[in-house]
Amino acid sequence: MLARRTLLLSALATPALVASARAQTPLTIYTAGPQNLINSLVEGFVAAGGPAANVFQATTGRVMARLEAERANPVADVVISASWSSARDMKAQNLLLPHLPAGAATVPDSLKDSHYVAQAISGLGIVWNTRSGTPRPAEWDDLARPEFRNLVTLPDPAQSGSNFDLIAGMLAARGEAAWALFAALKRNGAIVAGANQQALNPVLQGAKAAVFGAVDYIAMGAAARGESVEVIFPASGTVVAPRPAMILASARNPDAARRFMDHMLSEDGQQRVARLFLMPARPEIPATRPTIAQIKILPFDEAAVEAQRAAILARFRQVMA
Repeated sequence: MLARRTLLLSALATPALVASARAQTPLTIYTAGPQNLINSLVEGFVAAGGPAANVFQATTGRVMARLEAERANPVADVVISASWSSARDMKAQNLLLPHLPAGAATVPDSLKDSHYVAQAISGLGIVWNTRSGTPRPAEWDDLARPEFRNLVTLPDPAQSGSNFDLIAGMLAARGEAAWALFAALKRNGAIVAGANQQALNPVLQGAKAAVFGAVDYIAMGAAARGESVEVIFPASGTVVAPRPAMILASARNPDAARRFMDHMLSEDGQQRVARLFLMPARPEIPATRPTIAQIKILPFDEAAVEAQRAAILARFRQVMA
């Protein structure tokens, strides 16, 4: 079992704030978001007078598995997932407390519910190594061209909920032609390389040229640090992945959980989101990257797709085997 990380109080906090935070019962947060984002959000929360936090950070699958394992003795107060359907399912099971932060007033209706709200939004795109010697791809189908033979990776949709959504969006837009594209990628030597980071690493290292369906903010951060990568959103469309935050009905520290949710949707919390190249849930907060308004989104029926999840994953494995 992974050890839960306890976030240290910010060195910038005043002694009075540090003493106040230590005197309060720590908050427990399970998150599938990036570690540096939760570190920043907790730092800001503590600086605003909130308690310190124990954080478990992992993939959505591992977070949900841990919640299930602890169902008889719940530990978490706040859960942040990378899968919108996980929040919808937990609400349906009466596992969540209702709470909509005041800062969520400007969040689009599609990104909030009485029991959960988007903390941030990421998008799926092509991540291309600009020094790979390959032509700049503009469309998904370009990665099946001979110039990209043996040079493309894909995240595994069984491990990446956002990549599963991309497949669902493509199926809705293209029908059987979507499976034909995946078959063409396989014939061209594309490989399924695990979760998002595992698919991106070979491209960052120059061993591969492009990721088909990469989570954008990770590569944008790498580009900002000087890595030779570019994120490309095909004009034919892609999907976005809102990251729902919610309070468990079993929370041991519900008051602090509500305060933390409020902080995440505050101006300060959303600015911290934007600095890490995610889209803020509040559209009036300036972003450091393209937003939903600038990306063509592929719509699909989430409930219908969820009912077919096992069949879609089985066919993907068959096509990419």
